Amino acid sequence: MELTLTPMTERELARLREPLEVGYAEDLAAHRSMTPEAARERSAEQLRELLPAGAATERVLLRVARVDDAEVGWIWVGLPANADTRQAWIYNIEVHPEHRGRGHARRMIQLIEAELAELGVPELGLNVFGTNTVAIGLYRSLGFEVRSQQMAKRIDPPR
Repeated sequence: MELTLTPMTERELARLREPLEVGYAEDLAAHRSMTPEAARERSAEQLRELLPAGAATERVLLRVARVDDAEVGWIWVGLPANADTRQAWIYNIEVHPEHRGRGHARRMIQLIEAELAELGVPELGLNVFGTNTVAIGLYRSLGFEVRSQQMAKRIDPPR
């Protein structure tokens, strides 16, 4: 019962793209004070920009995580654009709800780190919303450090 990562097919990306776009839009609306419509538009726009050739986009690792024959999640990592940019970037990591709590996200990151090391990529970064305390705990336990932090406060209108 070992987790493996395999390259994502165009068909798999097509199936996962809509939930990714919707979920990211919901996060943008909740955490960036965007209207749901603006958040959905921005989410779709970013996906078009970052994956212009879909699963065949250069400098992108799209991997499906499997345990035996069961798909348990997936990870999307952008490779450094040039020699000056030495950091790969996790754009998304997801464990399907019915497979959560079994260490799959940890193992996906470990396997991606091994793949990046083979490619000579020395650093891996990511963003995480501050309310996602489970993910923050996982990333800290894997050695990720806070490099920057944004804070916000809602201001109620006068009564």
